[in-house]
Amino acid sequence: MKAEEFLSAAGKRAVTDAIKEAELGTSGEIRIHIDDICKTDPMQKAKSVFRLLEMDKTAMHNGVLIYVACKSRVFAIVGDSGINEAVPEGFWNDVTEMMGREFSSGRFTEGLEEAVRMAGEKLKEYFPYQEGDINELPDEISFGKKQPE
Repeated sequence: MKAEEFLSAAGKRAVTDAIKEAELGTSGEIRIHIDDICKTDPMQKAKSVFRLLEMDKTAMHNGVLIYVACKSRVFAIVGDSGINEAVPEGFWNDVTEMMGREFSSGRFTEGLEEAVRMAGEKLKEYFPYQEGDINELPDEISFGKKQPE
């Protein structure tokens, strides 16, 4: 299965809608990137993709990337420096555990929707929506290899 086929068209819309809804309550930015294969540590790959998507250039450094490599069956969640400085260690553990359960059951769309919802709730606590906040990053899912492994 190729990255673009990991979710159905309805699944892609549902996840994109979840991102838009989650971001209404926070100044944080949430993105999802789906690759085919991850040949390295998924967290390191996620950090690399995070920079390539220019997620490290938001004003408050409060972007979150949910990275999935569908053929390799791995995923990772990466937060920018503003988030990492504000939140306790293990902040994403419950999101990661939930995604693992959902993905193990083949519920990929549902797992991503819930991960986005949970990330939005967590971001709202530390980075609430502020008047005049602008959407700094696209809400659409990005796909495919963004750089050499």
